[in-house]
Amino acid sequence: MQGVCGAMMDEFPAMGLSLPGLNDEDPDTPPPPPPVVRELSQAQKAAVIVRLLLSEGFDLPLDDLPDRMQAQLTKIMGDIGLVDRATLSSVIGEFADALDSVGLAFPHGLVEALNVMDGKISAQTASRLRKEAGVRQSGDPWKRLRDVPVSDLVDIVHAESTEVAAVLLSKLDVQDAAKLLGMLPGPLARRITFAVSQTRNITAEAVERIGMSLATQLNLRPTPVFSDGPGERVGAILNMTPSITRRDMLDGLDERDRGFANSVRESLFTYEDIPDRLQKRDVARLVNLMDQSVLVRALAASDRPETERVADFLLKNLTQRMAAALKEEARSLEEMDDAAGEAAMAEMILAIQKLESLGELALRPQEKKT
Repeated sequence: MQGVCGAMMDEFPAMGLSLPGLNDEDPDTPPPPPPVVRELSQAQKAAVIVRLLLSEGFDLPLDDLPDRMQAQLTKIMGDIGLVDRATLSSVIGEFADALDSVGLAFPHGLVEALNVMDGKISAQTASRLRKEAGVRQSGDPWKRLRDVPVSDLVDIVHAESTEVAAVLLSKLDVQDAAKLLGMLPGPLARRITFAVSQTRNITAEAVERIGMSLATQLNLRPTPVFSDGPGERVGAILNMTPSITRRDMLDGLDERDRGFANSVRESLFTYEDIPDRLQKRDVARLVNLMDQSVLVRALAASDRPETERVADFLLKNLTQRMAAALKEEARSLEEMDDAAGEAAMAEMILAIQKLESLGELALRPQEKKT
């Protein structure tokens, strides 16, 4: 319409028509009254801005809002009707002024603050605050469930009904859902897969309640204090103990808990394990990077059958000249007590582990010990 009217007005001079008051300004004509701006509530103004941004193609994360606010926004957009240009301009101006006055935006509520601080505060503090705040004050509980490792969901699936597990499976990403099924016993995985077909008519409210319940179970679980398992911790300690003490501790653990003793053995990396774990190509690198006096003391103390094989392995994977020099140095040492030799072997293990952590060498996988 505006284009048609504009074209018609452009044609008036060509047609030789003269309409009084159209092209000539009359100084006695009063100016038009200012446009009337419609009175809107703050919620209605927010709906106007949302509608404007959506019409311009912006992808707004409205699903992050609490359900109450999403419902209120939708109802207002359905009731507000037509908004004239003057009202729209006024709302945009007010919105721009509000943006200009913002110095720094903080998260809304404790739950969002915890999401912002994730990884910046300790896991224990975050867990305690989540428990104090409840499962959620805003946000999506399913996002929390999708963010945890799939292995953390296995125990939840075992504890829940098949129907609840089917909803959980449906809300996970496809790759994570497949991984979760692979971690479950075959009969249980098949029951859950079939139960997915029964979720066709489940309501959004039911899915929301299930998500909140499952997220609660995650938040109520105790947060691990140690990053490694008990077997690994004991193994790391026994790595540094004299061999006679280590054997005595393992014999005692065998008597009390053979399963735990075996897990400790699998975590051990002792001097005697070097030929089985250290790759031949890394022997020269180890010798060049570690304190040579420690190496010489360890070789000099390798006078038992189980340690002689370590010395042979190391020397055979060095140049003949270097191996001969190390042998000569080891023979020239005065007699050492057992404690000094064990200390040198422990230092050598620490040097290997440090080099591994720095990526200077790679150990072969640990074999199960019996």
